[in-house]
Amino acid sequence: MIKQTIIPFGPQHPVLPEPLQLDLVLEDEKVVQAIPSIGYVHRGLETLVTRQEYQEFVYVAERICGICSFIHGMGYCQAVEEIMKVEVPARGVFLRTIWAELSRIHSHLLWLGLAADAFGFENLFMQAWRIRETVLDIFEETTGGRVIFSVCKVGGARKDIQPDTLVRIGQTLEKMKKDVKSIEKVFLKDNSVRHRLAGIGILSAEDAQSLGAVGPVVRASGIKVDTRMLGYAAYPEAEFEIITGTAGDCYARCAVRIGEIYQSIDIIRQLIPKTPEGPVDVKVTGAPQGESYMRLEQPRGEVLYYIKANGTRLLDRFRVRTPTFANIPPLVKMLEGCDIADVPNIILTIDPCISCTER
Repeated sequence: MIKQTIIPFGPQHPVLPEPLQLDLVLEDEKVVQAIPSIGYVHRGLETLVTRQEYQEFVYVAERICGICSFIHGMGYCQAVEEIMKVEVPARGVFLRTIWAELSRIHSHLLWLGLAADAFGFENLFMQAWRIRETVLDIFEETTGGRVIFSVCKVGGARKDIQPDTLVRIGQTLEKMKKDVKSIEKVFLKDNSVRHRLAGIGILSAEDAQSLGAVGPVVRASGIKVDTRMLGYAAYPEAEFEIITGTAGDCYARCAVRIGEIYQSIDIIRQLIPKTPEGPVDVKVTGAPQGESYMRLEQPRGEVLYYIKANGTRLLDRFRVRTPTFANIPPLVKMLEGCDIADVPNIILTIDPCISCTER
């Protein structure tokens, strides 16, 4: 009988941008079980909803994650607006959607850089992050911030984007496609990269569905699930198909994210000429009372928000289920039977955000 050994992986590891610990049960160099532990960066953000007025809490919601901060703020605002029956002006809705898709592009490019760094391709890492700078420059020009924007508010948006600026953003993104194509060729065609990703960390469609995987993780296993198809924000005004893979391995998850970069550029291209004139926000008075449940599509997958309000300016409850939390059980399944040398790459392909997960 092969003797089993347990090796701790994390919470600090060169390929992990945030602390996640896994106890890996090994037989020789094969992983037979992975036991995750989280809780190293818990900040108690949900509890702060009982101390910050509901209109100010959007600043806290944005700080759930430093990468997908905008959509966290947008999801919180949409949940409050649903309770209070606030109708956001159409221009505000379109601008929110454009910023959300820009956030998806920037998140996927950031992930591509981290993935390249994980398998030792430093030049590819720098190229991915160089392209990402284009998106951060757009954020800085339109919101004043590069990562956390504070541009979303209950009732709409705090800032407008001039029509000529919107046209220029569309042109900039179209030019950026050429740069994305250059790194796509390396990620998907280079033999050394393919060797590290193809056939590694396979998650079958059945496992992805039964374990509740979300985002690019579930789509790479061939399941068409994308919360944007529910029709929130301005997504009904854009035509797009859900991008899926079939193999369910690290390579498929990488390919889905690259495909979604082009998809986001195309969604923005469609929305810019349709963005209506008019105000970007409405004045919101009073206090919410009731409950709301909101689902949005973050770059990492579906995120859920629950709000319970009591008619005062302080909410009773705010809960978030983030995509990484949903993707941890599928990650444990992917790790079963893999070589220990592939563990870092497999973990990275769920694009883990532990700050999100622990709130």
